[in-house]
Amino acid sequence: MMGDDAGFSRLIDKVSGAVGLTLDAYKDKCIRRRVAVRMRACGADSYDEYLGMVEQVPGELERLKDALTINVTRFYRNPETWNALATRFLPDLWQAHQGNILAWSAGCASGDEPYTMAMLLAEQCRLAGKEDWLERATIHATDVDRVSLERARAAVYREDAFQDLPQALRERYTVKDLAGRRLVPAIRDRVQVSELDLSRARPPAPRYALIVCRNVVIYFDRPLQERLFQLFAERLTDDGILVLGKVETLLGPARDLVQLADVRERIYRRRA
Repeated sequence: MMGDDAGFSRLIDKVSGAVGLTLDAYKDKCIRRRVAVRMRACGADSYDEYLGMVEQVPGELERLKDALTINVTRFYRNPETWNALATRFLPDLWQAHQGNILAWSAGCASGDEPYTMAMLLAEQCRLAGKEDWLERATIHATDVDRVSLERARAAVYREDAFQDLPQALRERYTVKDLAGRRLVPAIRDRVQVSELDLSRARPPAPRYALIVCRNVVIYFDRPLQERLFQLFAERLTDDGILVLGKVETLLGPARDLVQLADVRERIYRRRA
């Protein structure tokens, strides 16, 4: 089965056209691995057999899309990164922009990341005694997975999504809900959720003071990785901050535009 390149191509062409995903930019091994999960679940022995199921079995196309765009996330995931951002980078950035922070969470999944960003900005306002400045901040949250985006818009999460979030932030910015916990309006209103396929679309705004894109680019092939890194770097303000995943390494022309400000946490600053 794994050597059936023609059958695999037919399947991917079908999925790409049906759900609007540009899968040719994703790493081949990553796609095959996720397709294999759905094939085993359906009992399919070949790509062509599974393609028939995708075309005929109600809901299988959406299940495959979910498998291909699956996101693992939670609030304050990798606390060391968020702590470094909150203590070493955000205070000066926030003050320099007088609270007018425009940020982008690229590959936001179900919203845990952009809402974490909103909480950290809210903390900057609270600690400075300028709570009204929070309304100056906007976070664009984008992803290709429509199901995840609906969860982000609802802003209601199970309790286990907050297991890494400091208790003080959980108590200050969330409230109990029948389904778990709900983000307070002050935090929810700072995040604008929209659909965007990083492999072929452009970001919602021209310049950002903060861009966070963690563990997303690793799924793309090398040429697209370089294009995205360059895009992120070019879209930063002159003092802007870029946060990548810990397993990601900056590639291509972007290295001339940003400098590594925190090696361990993969935090970059736009070069002067």
